[in-house]
Amino acid sequence: MAVALLLLVGFEAVATARRPTGPHLVVVAAGLVVCLCAVTAARIPPAARAGTAAAVSLSASAVLIAGQHPREVWGLGEGIALLVLLTAVIRRAPGRTAAVLGPLLGLACVLAPLRDARPGLFTVVSAVVTVVVAAYSTILRRQDARRLRELAAVRAAERLELARELHDLVAHHVTGIVVQARAARFAALDGRQAGPTLERIEASGSEALGAMRRLVRVLREDGVHPQPVAGLAEVCALTEAFARTGPPVVLSLDKRLAEALPDDVAAAVYRIVREALTNVRKHAADATAVRIGLRSVPFGAELRIANDGGSPARLGEQARGGGFGLAGLTERAEAMGGRLLAGPAAEGGWELTAVLPLDGGATA
Repeated sequence: MAVALLLLVGFEAVATARRPTGPHLVVVAAGLVVCLCAVTAARIPPAARAGTAAAVSLSASAVLIAGQHPREVWGLGEGIALLVLLTAVIRRAPGRTAAVLGPLLGLACVLAPLRDARPGLFTVVSAVVTVVVAAYSTILRRQDARRLRELAAVRAAERLELARELHDLVAHHVTGIVVQARAARFAALDGRQAGPTLERIEASGSEALGAMRRLVRVLREDGVHPQPVAGLAEVCALTEAFARTGPPVVLSLDKRLAEALPDDVAAAVYRIVREALTNVRKHAADATAVRIGLRSVPFGAELRIANDGGSPARLGEQARGGGFGLAGLTERAEAMGGRLLAGPAAEGGWELTAVLPLDGGATA
């Protein structure tokens, strides 16, 4: 883009002024600076480049409009560079920066054609294009902001669901600790020595359980009651129900891993399988088979779900945009220290792979 814009500025300079004058030199210099500012630079913030371009272009326009006009000036290269910067600022800059630099860049785009001694139709065209680009960039900014809000809401909902499941699971174990401590107090042979220790265990467990219930009560909606956490048994029932109305499902579970699988990991496996089968029903109607495998890997448990449905190129518009199910599952997997990847399979179709640690640590 930089080369194209600079060549355009150079061509304009040669075509409009065989004998360069002061006004033409100002136009060429301003065009070169603005075109260089439009090029992405890692070390220079976008706001600084946009502000410099706006200042240079407006200064050149003020000098030429108030003083001697060039006989003929196109300013295409500078105008395109200003529109590029305008789009970038409106769509991605922070709100205050966009509110300041956006109008300045738009004004620079409108004033650039007025430098000509005889501004004509090109001035109107430039103004209309500037308004259209600014409006379209504003629409894209709002769409991006809405999508980010929806994605944040999905992540928050997934974290809340994870908190609920953790409460149900941990509460079960803590309750067991409290019950065993109470029983040990009365069953210990040497109650005088073990009693104080067991009393502290009981008090600590009861306090932790109460604090957890108070915390989750704040997170829960009114009227929502704890429900049993789904596991591998529900996965089998889910695949059987799916196969009755959809393509057949081949389920392969490592028996040793299934017996040793923690409850929270089993719940995550159920959620991932449910979302994957929902996506197959929605986006891969031409799938003839679904393969689900759960096996042990050095990092923990690996869940792989694949189907032979259509590729993303053949998916409908609804299938390609807007879904947040995988985003929520990715949030859940990362919160547990694992990872989740989804994409086209090498042999065709679609594949989802999740690796979840069994000991609560992060996967390699």
